[in-house]
Amino acid sequence: MEYPSKLIEDAVNEVAKLPGIGKKTALRLVLHLLKRDEEQTETLATSLTAMRMGVQYCRKCHNLSDHDLCSICASTKRDQSTICVVEDTRDVLAIENTAQYKGLYHVLGGIISPVEGVGPSDLQIDSLIERLKGGEAEQVKEIILAISPTMEGDTTAFYLQKRLRQFQLKISTIARGVPIGGDLEYADEVTLGRSILSRIAYD
Repeated sequence: MEYPSKLIEDAVNEVAKLPGIGKKTALRLVLHLLKRDEEQTETLATSLTAMRMGVQYCRKCHNLSDHDLCSICASTKRDQSTICVVEDTRDVLAIENTAQYKGLYHVLGGIISPVEGVGPSDLQIDSLIERLKGGEAEQVKEIILAISPTMEGDTTAFYLQKRLRQFQLKISTIARGVPIGGDLEYADEVTLGRSILSRIAYD
């Protein structure tokens, strides 16, 4: 594609590096930014730079945060007796959006995947063990493994379960089954099978 400006071409190439954005979408976004007031474009650039320079990982749960301790870990209103273990920050956001969970989190930073060369030592598993051995040992009563139901996710959950056996804790996992509004005929066999095995009483 021929660009009318080398600056536009460079901007399009950089925007196109973002996930899910191709060259055509990148070009539309760049041209849109050119039409906006210069101040608005500068505000966007400034906020992106500030985010990149300022956002850090919470020293306790490894969630993304503006400070050394994230707002969830710093809150006195959260249930200190439960820790929900998730793969990354996107999972924290998804669970928080349900407004059904009021406990703490621990972000692993990925899942065990031998194919991709990711082992237990590459994840924040040892820090979870240290949390349970440290000051939170007496408060925590339950660990919720909220990890995606994939082969790698199940491997990670199994490994975590083995590591957590040394503690007198309840270890649970999120329910898996047919989504609300879904038809049984379209559910895959594994999901449907787990729904049958994990059936609940009808009240």
